Amino acid sequence: MVGRNMSGTALSKKDLQRIFEKLDKNEDGLVSLEELNCLLDGIGVQFSLQELEPLVGKPCLNMHEFLSFCDSISNHSVNGDIIEEEEEEDDDDDDEDDLAKAFEVFDLNGDGFISCEELESVLGRLGLWDANSGKDCRSMICFYDTNFDGMVDFQEFKTMMLRNISS
Repeated sequence: MVGRNMSGTALSKKDLQRIFEKLDKNEDGLVSLEELNCLLDGIGVQFSLQELEPLVGKPCLNMHEFLSFCDSISNHSVNGDIIEEEEEEDDDDDDEDDLAKAFEVFDLNGDGFISCEELESVLGRLGLWDANSGKDCRSMICFYDTNFDGMVDFQEFKTMMLRNISS
């Protein structure tokens, strides 16, 4: 495992490389704090550059350093200004809160459902969606849409995330 997405499921090295390439707007082979902060802002995580620099440890990261950074944060949680090891036993309420926060990232209009368009938009902002890749958001939604309304509600999202974490 190289990194984790917001749900806790592993991101592949290839996914992280694609994210790196999307972040590297000026194509200099480095991701600056500003470029990294754009990604974080896009997914609703707010950091000032002054808060981000101590977490990253330097003003720019090359691909290898970016992968190492992603690996290190996938094994830690941020608590205020201190990064500490995650405890083995998570409280069920915390898990539910984390899932609700992750759901809110995808539920862009706040209507309580994730539509195909919302899924595609968020995956695009993360650099994980390419219209030419052949993936279809509708088929991804349909796979977990148990009530067949064409969208994923929170309960379906929760079932999907818990199934992916345990597999």
